[in-house]
Amino acid sequence: MLAIQHFNSSGATVPSNDMAMLHKLEMKGLAAPNATAPRSPTSASLNMTLGILFNMVALIILVKAYNRFRRRSKATFLLFASSLVATDLAGHIISGSLVLSRYSASTSSSNNGTFCFQGDPDNPDPSCQFLGGCMVFFGLCPLFLGCAMAAERCLGITMPLLHARLLTTARTKMALAVIWFLALFVALLPVFHLGDYTYQYPWTWCFIRVMHGTKATDLAYMILFSSLALSSLAVAFVCNTVSGITLVKARLRTRGPSQRFSVRSHDTEMVVQLVGIMVTSCICWSPLLVFGLISATLSYTGSLDTDKTTQYSKLMVTGVRMATWNQILDPWVYILLRRAVLRRIYRITKKQASFKGRALRSSRWETSSLSNSVKNSVKKI
Repeated sequence: MLAIQHFNSSGATVPSNDMAMLHKLEMKGLAAPNATAPRSPTSASLNMTLGILFNMVALIILVKAYNRFRRRSKATFLLFASSLVATDLAGHIISGSLVLSRYSASTSSSNNGTFCFQGDPDNPDPSCQFLGGCMVFFGLCPLFLGCAMAAERCLGITMPLLHARLLTTARTKMALAVIWFLALFVALLPVFHLGDYTYQYPWTWCFIRVMHGTKATDLAYMILFSSLALSSLAVAFVCNTVSGITLVKARLRTRGPSQRFSVRSHDTEMVVQLVGIMVTSCICWSPLLVFGLISATLSYTGSLDTDKTTQYSKLMVTGVRMATWNQILDPWVYILLRRAVLRRIYRITKKQASFKGRALRSSRWETSSLSNSVKNSVKKI
């Protein structure tokens, strides 16, 4: 997608009426026949379908595992994981439906030859406010849940007795409710006039105002959103690192198969999955968080000219696409990084390595036999 080009916000002051007129002229330029219309909704619908399908498969796997494992530590982890996948699934259905409907409206209007601007950044409608709130809520929830899961596993591995005494099923559900409430509270801050949601190019999605007319409250809201998200990733990284080091030390001390080794294997599986979640979240969410924070800062200080606006608009679109893929890739962490799958992959790899080893030894034996037979023939001659 091409990014929108706003007017130059740096330089001499411009009267408010002239500023509004310039912005309207810019919107008319984008709506001209030679302007690039939003692309087909095929890509958006495909992403939405894949996300729903993968999350449903992962949710079924987690529910079956939760019913099968009654060990408290495993059950607590599976409850968190099921909540994370269910949240991703709801985010795909709700946010994806709103984005897809706006894609369809923009595409149908452009096909009729009357391409119209589908959203005014200066006057976002209630549907845009709702979509912006969904973007923030379903963005923070997976990051908060990933952080809570990492902290729970770190406590379960380093202090298992304290973990068994503190983390009951009721308290786990209470923690989930607190996480959802905290994310909802942050998403509803624009209702209390702290920040604002507005349309983002190409007018098919809404997010915090970071590109045009950014105010101090918008900058503060973007800083809060980015800080909470990045802090969750940092805490998850620390907890997963501590858990991994503890498991490695335990493996080195353990000799031979035992019940303790079996418990550690479950812990290893969960930590591997948590590392997969953390890496996926860092890769997918960091661009949107960083680009949004930089864009809001430059817009508020008046440092965004036409070229920079175009550049950061493209980066914001790229960032939101990568953030959307986080909800698609998360389920594959549970689908692929399970002990049954890893064992099967290990056995296949081991069989292939053994087959290659036997083939290599056979080849060497045949070469050696041929060499010996040649030597014997020479000696006889």
